Amino acid sequence: MQNFRIIKDKTAGGFMFFLTMGALLLVVVMGIGLFLKSAPIFENYSLKELLFSSNWRPLRGEFGFLPFLMGTLWVTALAITLSFPVALLTAIFLTEYSGSWVRKYIFPALDILAGIPSVIYGVWGIILIVPWISEKIARNFVEFSTGYTVLAGGIVLGVMILPILTSLFIELFSSVPEQFREASMSLGATKWQTIKKVVLRKTVPGIFAAVILAISRAFGETIAVLMVCGNFPQIPRTLFDPAYPLPALIANNYGEMLSLPLYEAALMFAALILFVVILLFNLISRAVLYRIEKKFF
Repeated sequence: MQNFRIIKDKTAGGFMFFLTMGALLLVVVMGIGLFLKSAPIFENYSLKELLFSSNWRPLRGEFGFLPFLMGTLWVTALAITLSFPVALLTAIFLTEYSGSWVRKYIFPALDILAGIPSVIYGVWGIILIVPWISEKIARNFVEFSTGYTVLAGGIVLGVMILPILTSLFIELFSSVPEQFREASMSLGATKWQTIKKVVLRKTVPGIFAAVILAISRAFGETIAVLMVCGNFPQIPRTLFDPAYPLPALIANNYGEMLSLPLYEAALMFAALILFVVILLFNLISRAVLYRIEKKFF
């Protein structure tokens, strides 16, 4: 009986190890597959030409991805800038200040917002955000704007990731033992001092990890940004310029113009760029997170 239990335990451990390796192998297979599909474009263009050229004329065989890279970075950075402080302060209020009756209604609302399809956010952006920018905001800064801009994409994407980011922060703050708060306040600290010196300090690594997760989510978002960003292949100079993020490029063109030489390889290269950027971003963030944990703990 004892031997049977040992065998079952080892079998379960081996099976879980197999599943873990399978998940890691899947990432490798995805990367290799994208590279092989995009390999033909490397026979005609160097990596430098592809990444740092602004010329996107597929009919002429010109594939410069710099406008799409910059558009993705602009929209993602703006979305995180807008959503992070709102999510952080909302989570602090809900976990530290609000009553149970408030949380009873807010938590389900956050879950509903997180589950709304991205196309709904895109339609909302077209109906409300784009006209608002065109008619109210942009005229104070530029002569004319259609409203389909970096700003519209950043706002819509920021609202999309807001419930996810807020929920992650709430889970983090709720995990801090209540005894820590009581000990701080028993020493004479105010509520805000306790939040700043105890709750936030204790959850710094988790906050950083949550932001990284939100950035990864925003970086690959497709439908919503496709609907409100303008989709014009130029490098944005201001928030009121149109943008063309990489996910929108793939979704907009895949299957339509694949008869053109190297066009499929170019779109697969766009997918490979997204894959590599998110992978490197997460690896770098793990290294930074390790340094933060060593510093604070």
